[in-house]
Amino acid sequence: MATRLLRALTPPPPNITAEYDGFEFRWKFITFRPALFQNEVFFLLAVAVYVAAYFLGKKANERKVKTWCVSYCDRFNAHKPLYEAQLSKPYHKGSLTQDGNTDYFNFSTGRRAITSLHTVWTLRPRHDPFQYTFQIARGFIDLDYRVCDELELDFAFRDTANVPECVWAIVAKDEMRTIRNERWDLTFTKTSEHPSLPPTLTVMSEFADITENMFKPYGSFSLTSVLSSPSVLPYFRSLSITDQPSRRPESPLPASERSKRLRLSLRLPPASDAEATRPLIEAIFQLIDIVAGETRALRGGLSGALRPETRAKLRKAREEVDKQIREEAAKERREEAGEKRTAAKKKAEEERMSRLSAAEQKKELEREKKRAMRKSQAKIKVR
Repeated sequence: MATRLLRALTPPPPNITAEYDGFEFRWKFITFRPALFQNEVFFLLAVAVYVAAYFLGKKANERKVKTWCVSYCDRFNAHKPLYEAQLSKPYHKGSLTQDGNTDYFNFSTGRRAITSLHTVWTLRPRHDPFQYTFQIARGFIDLDYRVCDELELDFAFRDTANVPECVWAIVAKDEMRTIRNERWDLTFTKTSEHPSLPPTLTVMSEFADITENMFKPYGSFSLTSVLSSPSVLPYFRSLSITDQPSRRPESPLPASERSKRLRLSLRLPPASDAEATRPLIEAIFQLIDIVAGETRALRGGLSGALRPETRAKLRKAREEVDKQIREEAAKERREEAGEKRTAAKKKAEEERMSRLSAAEQKKELEREKKRAMRKSQAKIKVR
């Protein structure tokens, strides 16, 4: 039996016929005839192309990130000097954190007005030709599908007393559909146009008082002028100040878990144009100081500049949302408790039925059927 099994598993000897007149290699008992492996050549070529594309795509993503922020060569570095000037600890452990070949992270601390800065790069899968091709093809079919190299700077404010409890944003119009689906906090706002902004941008604000104070010139700083720059507009996606989470919470967040943040979302520029976003990043650091009241231009921060009735309306809006979330959470708990009671009742009934004889089970089923028919007839009469 074992001999038969081994004979079945052993591959047959190669058919080395004398009629072959092509090129071949012979070494002892080994004979290699290249003409017999025509299909395998294409397979090996495809594997080689895929491997080459993997490494080239991986290097391209690394180059885009490092050119923007962390290159050790000044010639190929756009924002590293700015990070080092603004933050005492610009890089966590001296380098970026990488998750795969598309996601890069940096954690920075050591600056007034903020507790931390998270910089997140989300790049296209250039290392995977199949996934990259799928994204391109989907872009032709789905007009709402937009994919690009994304960069987000997430600042967490330190002194939240000077930063109002509000949600305010400037968003590129071609990003409106995407950002509304991704950001629950922006449901607090209303969308409006503003004459100081380019026509490609729109304002999302809870109250006009917030927008008026954000667009005021403070010394040499003007947010509208920065956002109107032709070098910035191609890469700008959104700028927001928010005290709410991006995803709707299941229950109202306690004060200890709430944070006020400034978030800047950009399309990552190519390595050849990495300097284009530097003026905007410099302006954002200035904006943080103004909003947090760290400059003479706006003592008391943005919160102190708002009218008392605006602050009262903001507070009331959050109380109403928290109340709604609590009510919905309580409703879900009641529904879950009802489902558990129904399941327990059904299980007890099944156990009771299993203890009955076949004849008794048949009688019980007939009674249930009659009760169901009477209920359905009563409903028809009521109608």
